[in-house]
Amino acid sequence: MLPILQYAVLSALSVAASATDLFVSSYAGDVTTLSLRNSNGTYSLNATSSNSECGPNPAWLTLDASRGTLYCLNEGLTTPNGSLSSFTINCDGSLKHVQNTTTISGPVSGVIYGHSAGDRSIALAHYGGSALSTHSLLPGGRFDGNDSFTFSLSGPGAVPDRQDSPHPHQAVLDPTGQYIIVPDLGADLLRVFAINPKTQALTEKAPFKAPAGSGPRHAAFHNPYGVTGEGATTYLYLTTELTSTIISYAVSYLPNAGGLNFTAVQEVSALGQLSHSRINAPAGIALSPDNRFLLLSNRNSSIFTLPNPDASNSTAVSSDSITTFSLSKSGKLGFVQAWPTYGLFPRHFSLNSAGDLLAVGNQNSANVVVLKRDVATGLIGNVLAEAEVEGMVTSVVFGQVGAVNGA
Repeated sequence: MLPILQYAVLSALSVAASATDLFVSSYAGDVTTLSLRNSNGTYSLNATSSNSECGPNPAWLTLDASRGTLYCLNEGLTTPNGSLSSFTINCDGSLKHVQNTTTISGPVSGVIYGHSAGDRSIALAHYGGSALSTHSLLPGGRFDGNDSFTFSLSGPGAVPDRQDSPHPHQAVLDPTGQYIIVPDLGADLLRVFAINPKTQALTEKAPFKAPAGSGPRHAAFHNPYGVTGEGATTYLYLTTELTSTIISYAVSYLPNAGGLNFTAVQEVSALGQLSHSRINAPAGIALSPDNRFLLLSNRNSSIFTLPNPDASNSTAVSSDSITTFSLSKSGKLGFVQAWPTYGLFPRHFSLNSAGDLLAVGNQNSANVVVLKRDVATGLIGNVLAEAEVEGMVTSVVFGQVGAVNGA
């Protein structure tokens, strides 16, 4: 047994210094582990390991923290197909490759569904392959292919270069665990799939038509009273990439697992009250862990001009933004803040489980920035740490239970 004084000193040191892993994917072909260290309020962010087994174009990371497994989706930008890889996570944050399998082309989002302590699966949205696929998850990070759904258009879309074919951009699990929702940017649809609770097989239900030319990209569910269920108050917040808005919908459940209905409540600019001269392309969206705020990353608008971090260079640096909105019990959003991401094209972001740290992956400036966040007000603040990552950053997730992704 340790002497009381020695034990007290070690306890104090453990409080003063702490470390958290972040996992980062990039189109360069690697999944990198970054260690975020906090020593008496001073933060650092450094790469500790890298793994290339998901290449050549890792686009999305799905973390199963409770089982110590990380799933990586390779979009396959220069290959006929994409792929799904799995890794177990070592104590030092490094990754051990378990399995890789070829998939339909262009997987860009994955979500785990099923029983938390039993059989589970992962659903993949395929942007390039106009499809949704599922894979059964097995012990030890292994998996088997299950089913796939391929989509087509009956006529030309509103914007030929992005809507000439279906482009599923995300797979989202509803709060009850009964449905998977797939925003389809190319078809202007919210596709709905019912989950068989025994077999986990999916059944396609009637889709919901989003506004023409809006380009649905990502979505997030919200239960304002903290209660889930078919009779509970439920909203869905949908980002539209082509029209740069957030649309809030009231969600109702049809009987006998018949599908979902969506009723529009409000539509607001993705940039809130800020004006801009460039075309804005919203990307990731997530609710804060306390269920009080919605965060959204904005690309291409470059609404902030910041001092150059290089003291010898007086040229100003442009930055894209994260916008924050308050959530109400009526489903309406209230603009709170727009804040720089200290980089360009923030494709993805994550909040830690406490909600006081925000990690942003800036795709075009190839950096990960960790920002302080005030949990009470929802306001984002100073840069705590930053790290450069080779290639275009596509996804960043906190390696901890309860972390929230800007999917």
